[in-house]
Amino acid sequence: MSATSPRLACTLCGIPLLNPVLAASGTFAYGGEFASIVDLNSAGGIVVKGLSAAPIEGNRPPRIWETHGGMMNSIGLQNIGVRAFVREKLPGLRGLRTKVFANVFGYAPEDYLEVIRVLEDAEGLAGYELNVSCPNTKHGGMFFSSDPALLSSLVTAVKKLRPKRPLIVKLSPNVASIAVIAKAAEDAGADAVSLVNTFVALAVDARTRRPRIGAGFGGLSGPAIKPIALRMVYEAAQAVKIPVIGLGGIASGEDAAEFLVAGASAVEVGTASFWDPRAVVRIADELDSFLAKEGVAAVSSLVGTLRFQRD
Repeated sequence: MSATSPRLACTLCGIPLLNPVLAASGTFAYGGEFASIVDLNSAGGIVVKGLSAAPIEGNRPPRIWETHGGMMNSIGLQNIGVRAFVREKLPGLRGLRTKVFANVFGYAPEDYLEVIRVLEDAEGLAGYELNVSCPNTKHGGMFFSSDPALLSSLVTAVKKLRPKRPLIVKLSPNVASIAVIAKAAEDAGADAVSLVNTFVALAVDARTRRPRIGAGFGGLSGPAIKPIALRMVYEAAQAVKIPVIGLGGIASGEDAAEFLVAGASAVEVGTASFWDPRAVVRIADELDSFLAKEGVAAVSSLVGTLRFQRD
């Protein structure tokens, strides 16, 4: 089976994709670094490392810790800055058939707006993914995606720029109700939402009595979070009419199929790429095999087909 099989062809926010399996931001560098390992043109899409207005060095090490069934990280959004990305990385991505999405990060609304303004003048991108899961230091350390009003104001401000590309809003799972947050993003003008980002977690070394991660807390990802991510994707898909992109512990084609059944229109693969750099294409291949065995002619027909048993 093939990641470019006609069965897998789909659209996302009007953007045609070869398949619904994308590389998640922060796990696939800027894309080009994987070119010698995997056929980038067989991925459904690539979401590049989060981009900020100015370069960020990131958190002190250690930044990654392997857990049972997953991984913790606290990279601190290390990146070269949006201008260096446009100058040094984007030219190498423009010739790809695979769609490239820019993940956009900021500490305050004006930071996000500055990154979007720079990217608007650049060619070679299909859309933006707004990372609203990081602390907003001008609001007392609150998270944009934990407050519907803050999220709405940010998305509204970005949409007022009238960006020429679709806007995906990446949501945090560290909230009381993902449905409320997803609806706030939709009402403010988001073209799609992606979820979930990592869960805030802590790993402890009992011998040294210190955290395993240099920054203290980290984000938990990987197979351990998949059941919770599936539940949140289902709840978000029930709450909004815009596309939902699912992520959280996807390591196989059948995992991807589960997220589609739960209501996702596409999926992103993150942690799996750390132990298998070809995971994005492999998972798309496996998804095609799953569709063939199940007699499913088009991947889009899986989306939102979950049914609960009723007494």
